[in-house]
Amino acid sequence: MLRSILFGTALSACAFSLASWSIETDRSTEHTHGLFEIREEARRFISHENAEGHQQWEVLEPNLKTLVPRCAVPLEKQWTPKSLGRSKRSVMVICTIAVPNTVMRGWDVHVTVKQRPNQTKAATDPASP
Repeated sequence: MLRSILFGTALSACAFSLASWSIETDRSTEHTHGLFEIREEARRFISHENAEGHQQWEVLEPNLKTLVPRCAVPLEKQWTPKSLGRSKRSVMVICTIAVPNTVMRGWDVHVTVKQRPNQTKAATDPASP
């Protein structure tokens, strides 16, 4: 009986901590690179791409299961090459040199993007009735 009470309490505590977690609070620490900063890098890349091109993109959330070491150099960004076989269009946020750790020397995180819906002429042209 005591074991089931402890299990229930532990499960409730886990659920509460997961409910309070969000990408907005997943910031970089001394050892890990936060998903918030990774998403912001993808947003900067897409903002530049939207300003340059005719298509308009919107950044979605990175995979919430992603955990990577802190990057020791500025992050790089690029479109994910089609040769990697991803089913959806995405931006690669790349760390070429991570802080020293036993897991990985560098990493890349793919952040999915979606095309914004086309705006009709009436919605963008103030002279339209």
